[in-house]
Amino acid sequence: MNYGMISAAGALELGDMLFGLITFIVLLLVVGKFAWKPVVAMMAARQDKITSDLDYADNSRDEAEKLLAQRKSELQSTQTDAVNIINTAKANGEAQSKKIVADAHAEATDLKSKAEADIAQAKQDALNGARDQVADLSVAIASKIIGKELSTSDQQALIDDYIKGLGD
Repeated sequence: MNYGMISAAGALELGDMLFGLITFIVLLLVVGKFAWKPVVAMMAARQDKITSDLDYADNSRDEAEKLLAQRKSELQSTQTDAVNIINTAKANGEAQSKKIVADAHAEATDLKSKAEADIAQAKQDALNGARDQVADLSVAIASKIIGKELSTSDQQALIDDYIKGLGD
């Protein structure tokens, strides 16, 4: 009798086990059909988003590095342009300074030449005026001393002698 109870208990246990196994398999199929696929799809979508975000970050970093290199190149070019502009301005300033000095020197030389010419002309005019005055005075003096009129050629000879004496 003892054996009979054990076998009925074993059969009951085996039936429970088969029921539990079939329920587990059915539950696994239901979960696989209704829950597993959406979870897998959700995980795949999440993985795709993370991959996309990482690719976007890599592309953004590469683009930022290219932009940085471009900005550095533009800055170097701008600095070179600035140096060239400064050098050109210096050269233009020096050239203009030299031109102004040369023009001033030329103007001073012209003024000096004109002044010398004016001085020479004034000296010549003064000598001519003095000669005329000396001629008139010498004729007047000679007339009084000699008491007679001198001829024009005699007057001219006296004047020339007198002027030579003044020049020496």
